[in-house]
Amino acid sequence: MECRACPLECRADRAAGRGACGANDRFEVSNIQLHLWEEPPISGMRGSGTVFFSHCNLHCRFCQNWEISQLGRGRAITDAELESAILGLVEQGAHNVNLVSPTQYTDQLVPLLERLVPRLAVPVVWNSNAYEKLDRIQRLEGLVRVWLPDIKYQDDALARRYSSAPGYFGFASAAVSEMVRQVGANDCDDEGILRSGIIVRHLVLPGHSDDSIRILDWIAQELGTGVAISLMAQYYPAHRAAELEGMNRRLRPSEYARVRDHLEELGFETAFVQQLSSASSDYTPDFT
Repeated sequence: MECRACPLECRADRAAGRGACGANDRFEVSNIQLHLWEEPPISGMRGSGTVFFSHCNLHCRFCQNWEISQLGRGRAITDAELESAILGLVEQGAHNVNLVSPTQYTDQLVPLLERLVPRLAVPVVWNSNAYEKLDRIQRLEGLVRVWLPDIKYQDDALARRYSSAPGYFGFASAAVSEMVRQVGANDCDDEGILRSGIIVRHLVLPGHSDDSIRILDWIAQELGTGVAISLMAQYYPAHRAAELEGMNRRLRPSEYARVRDHLEELGFETAFVQQLSSASSDYTPDFT
């Protein structure tokens, strides 16, 4: 069967080989763990039950998780093993089930979630790069209750140059709009943990604060300032960043402050911001 799971539509026969994302027709994962370094409504005090999938449909030349996204580090796991591992995380007290970089496995995950979700007492989080097809997001309605998309670019030239993702913003904006339609306003439990809703992430890149501002403007105008925003400052040069002009450095305080100030001016009701000290490999999980 030709793979058309994501906007790349590489049409690979993943039963016989691998797609443009590097994945075949079996789940491959790097880490399955309780994770404490997500936004507070996701991690809480007990941690988010996180499944780090191997491979990715973006090819970000600055990716901080490049060992698993680009090299595919990880191991194959059966559907039954994945279900058991997820249930084990919930038994350990996970606030949710957090699927990280799941896009390339969407077609396999839908039937698994249809079986699993009725047995879960916690929500499923879809933690993705937002380079998604609208019909796949629609298929996840009722299965995913918390969306955690990272809108990376408004400028298509940046998306092509840095991530080999043609048409990125058109796909991402449609996907995130559908996510918001599905869940509406954020709903938290007594501990402040999201039961349903969305947090839209954006990573500010060095030299590209104008693109960040355009993304925030679009969110405010099209989705509303009631949407929760997570403005990330954690960029540091990784993987092949040295090959990209201007990207072999961390953010300047003035760059992040400019975007953060614009976020405040737009009047978003809920926003999470980071210290520039978060730009460290110390906060990247050990994928070995």
